[in-house]
Amino acid sequence: MPITYAMMKEATAKLYEWSLRKVPDDTLDALRRARETETHEGAKRTLHILLQSAIAAETRDRLVCSDSGVPTYVIAIGTGVRLEGDIKRAVADGFEELVATTNPPLLKHVTNPLTNERGYRGKDMPLITWDVIDGAEHVEITCQPKALGSGRWAALEIFTFPSLEQIERYVMECVLKAGSQHCPPVMIGVGIGGSFDHCAKLAARATLRPYGTVNPEPILAAMEERLLKAVNATGFGPMGTGGDTTALGVHVEYSAGHGFTPVAVAFNCWINRRTRARLYGDGRIERIE
Repeated sequence: MPITYAMMKEATAKLYEWSLRKVPDDTLDALRRARETETHEGAKRTLHILLQSAIAAETRDRLVCSDSGVPTYVIAIGTGVRLEGDIKRAVADGFEELVATTNPPLLKHVTNPLTNERGYRGKDMPLITWDVIDGAEHVEITCQPKALGSGRWAALEIFTFPSLEQIERYVMECVLKAGSQHCPPVMIGVGIGGSFDHCAKLAARATLRPYGTVNPEPILAAMEERLLKAVNATGFGPMGTGGDTTALGVHVEYSAGHGFTPVAVAFNCWINRRTRARLYGDGRIERIE
C-alpha cells in the first residue's frame, strides 16, 4: 500500500503541534541533571522554573513558548516506499490546517524577507529537506521548528585547511557573540566540512542527537567535551542569569570535502524542539521521538 497525501498531511501537522507542546524527554532529563549540579543559586532557580514551565505546558496542553517559529522538516523516503498524491503539497496543507484549528492560535512568524510582511504563508514554506533511506519501507519525518532563539545566532565561515584549534576558536566566537540571547541552556550543533550548504545541514543534524550520546569518532568526542566545558565556563548561564549551564550539549558532525572547509554553528534553545515519526504503507503513523 502507498504512503498517501492524507497520511503526510496528518503526520506533518501533528509533529509540528507536538513539538510546540512537549519538551523532549532527553532534554527534560538534561535540565534536571543540570539543576542538581548547578552551583549558582540564581541559575538553579531558573532551571527549576524552566522545568516547571515544561511540565505545565504538557499537562495543560499549552504551548511551551509563544514563539512557535516556522515549520521546518527533514523528510527521508525509503526506497521501498510507493507514494500516492501530492506529497509536497500535503506538508503545506497540513500546516495551513493546523494554523486554522490549533488553540491557542499561532502567531504570524512566517516573514517575507523582501518586505518584512508577516503571515502564515510564504515562498518555500514549509521548509523541507529531502533525503533517501536505502532499503527502507517507510517515510521518516523529523520536525524542528526554527524560532528566534534557535535560528538568529547560527553562523558559518569557510576556512582553508583549518586546525582543530582554529575550528574550536570559531565555535567559541559564535558562542560569545550570541551570549544569552538564544535562550540557554542550549544545544549547540557544529558542522565541519563538505560544501557550504552541506555543512549547514550537518550542524542542524548535530542538534538532533539526543543528550548523553557519545560521538563514535574519537577526535570529535574529545572536541565535544572540550567545547562543552569551554561554553559553560563563559558563565552566561540559563537565560543569562549566570552560572555553570549555558549549554547542555555540544554535538559535532563532519564530512569530507575540499581544502576549503566550511564550519557551521547552530543552536537550539532550551526547549530543544524536535519530533519524529515514521509512516508505513499500512496506514500506521509511528511516533519515535
